[in-house]
Amino acid sequence: MQRCSGDDFGVSQPTISRVIWQTITALTAPRVFHQFLKFPLTRQEVQRKQVEFMAIAGFPGVVGVIDGTHVRIVAPKDDKYAYVNRKRYHSINVQVVFDATYKILDIVAKWPGSVHDARILNESGLKMLFEDNYVPQPCHLLGDSGYPFKQWLLTPYTNRQLAGPQANYNRAHKRTRSVVERGIEQWKRRFHVLHNEVRVAPDKVCKVIYACAILHNFCKNRGIPLPDADDCDDGAE
Repeated sequence: MQRCSGDDFGVSQPTISRVIWQTITALTAPRVFHQFLKFPLTRQEVQRKQVEFMAIAGFPGVVGVIDGTHVRIVAPKDDKYAYVNRKRYHSINVQVVFDATYKILDIVAKWPGSVHDARILNESGLKMLFEDNYVPQPCHLLGDSGYPFKQWLLTPYTNRQLAGPQANYNRAHKRTRSVVERGIEQWKRRFHVLHNEVRVAPDKVCKVIYACAILHNFCKNRGIPLPDADDCDDGAE
């Protein structure tokens, strides 16, 4: 791809490579990153998110939905076994939070594929935002049963036989939390690199992931449509 781009612009492949990484580095600089991707911390922002989620299935108080997704990487030179996930391929395990409009509110891309979602959350700045009361209360995230239940993180009931309020809760929870699954699907559909094996060192893969998150939100803000589904192959979960 870089050689073809070099031919198009009349420059060498190494020049294209340098321009790509200069662009990724610029996009992921803190002043740019926080311009396009930030968690709501004012009461007005939180209430707007809650209203949007409430319209999906009547689940109150939701500010975001959280999940982990794996981005496949080539086996690194160092600690390669730490990057092998439960499906037995090398990856970065990415924690991501979406709002009801499929914009990314928070993302953590630095952990090897073998690390569990619950540990990534436990050591994240997002947890500190909630537990140190930077996020106006009452509000909460929705996550799957792989996460621990907390006052600010609601997970589904795991009983097989549910009835009444618990069954209603699980139905509304499932419909609302499905936003994060569709959000990840849209994000990876927009940036095909996230479907394939990224053939650079893990620290550079993480920069690519962050750049794709920023550009995803930029596209959402500008109303840029998704590519056709036929243009994308299934990739990492």
